[in-house]
Amino acid sequence: MSRPIDRATDGRVRPDARRRVLFVQTQVENAGAQEISRLVATGLAERGHDVRHLFFYARTAGAVDVDAETCAPRRPSGPLSLLRLFAEGVRRIRSFDPDVVFTFQHWGNALGAPLVRAAGGAPVVANQVTAPELVPLVARLLDRCWGRIGLYRLITVNSKETADYFDGHPAAYRRRLVSVPYGCECKTSRHDRAGARAALGLPVEGAIIGCAARLHAAKRLDAAIRILPMLPETRLALAGQGAEADALAELAETLGVADRVHFLGELQPTAIGDLLAALDVFVFPSALETFGLAALEAATAGTPVVAADLPTLRDVLSVDGRPGALFVDPTDTAGFAETVRRVLADRALAEELGDAGRALARRHSLDAMIDAYADLVEAATDGGRPT
Repeated sequence: MSRPIDRATDGRVRPDARRRVLFVQTQVENAGAQEISRLVATGLAERGHDVRHLFFYARTAGAVDVDAETCAPRRPSGPLSLLRLFAEGVRRIRSFDPDVVFTFQHWGNALGAPLVRAAGGAPVVANQVTAPELVPLVARLLDRCWGRIGLYRLITVNSKETADYFDGHPAAYRRRLVSVPYGCECKTSRHDRAGARAALGLPVEGAIIGCAARLHAAKRLDAAIRILPMLPETRLALAGQGAEADALAELAETLGVADRVHFLGELQPTAIGDLLAALDVFVFPSALETFGLAALEAATAGTPVVAADLPTLRDVLSVDGRPGALFVDPTDTAGFAETVRRVLADRALAEELGDAGRALARRHSLDAMIDAYADLVEAATDGGRPT
């Protein structure tokens, strides 16, 4: 039986309590789930644990700060390549011989848990980070089954709205749920606004709004493009990659604003601070979120945020009853554009939003999140729940 984690006064675990911790998820890319796992893994490694990442395949060249491996160079295209991926996953998990495994994303959970069982049966902590509406039926059914029969030791949720989704699940599933509010790393830049824009290849002069998000339909980045005809002196910078890239570029061309839309591609985590320093307003029109990490990063950096009016975002982007952003219906193009115009035109309002956003760092502490995951390591290896 494993021993409880014995922490020294500096927060690090003692050598005899060091654990091998594996993070398993679907694909390499710089998105919210990968950023959370990167931050947690780095924090656990700093506290003395032996930490690795295992991705099913590489979607982009996104980087993490700890040892990372992939089972396949690209997404499987058929049954044979999927079987090869499974076999390689089992081999790599066995080779590392983890004490506990954290799985992320819907396929990371649904496929990762049986891979871990086949590789030796380390306890699995499944992390629910995908909006339920985006999870395919097969993955939902597998997830429900694994939680009910105990293939997951524990299951984390990162917001009340996500937790509420599981109210109708079997009692055996719900008993494993643990709430872990996320924290964020304060993204900074060594540049001033002009230097940050130059570093990203953006015009130094003029108003620039922007967003960092996967170019996916659920992020509703088309709404950000649609407001540009009403903001003729404003440019839009989009950082990210995804299947909607061509459609968004075509929309910008159709609306006659293509010369004011800047597709920056996928940025490394260290460059997100430059983006936030470069922007006058961070727009976040997403339709579905379990947390909204990108909007929180922007707000805590002091960049004014105009976000979709979702219950999750209203909760995450507020502290002490004070909102850290303005909330809009992104499908109301005129209203969305007018709200952005107000922030661009009213320096006092922009500064007020920046101050409110920076205050969110107190509520969403990075150290508190890592402490929570350190407790999950202890609870999972001891067969209990975090206290």
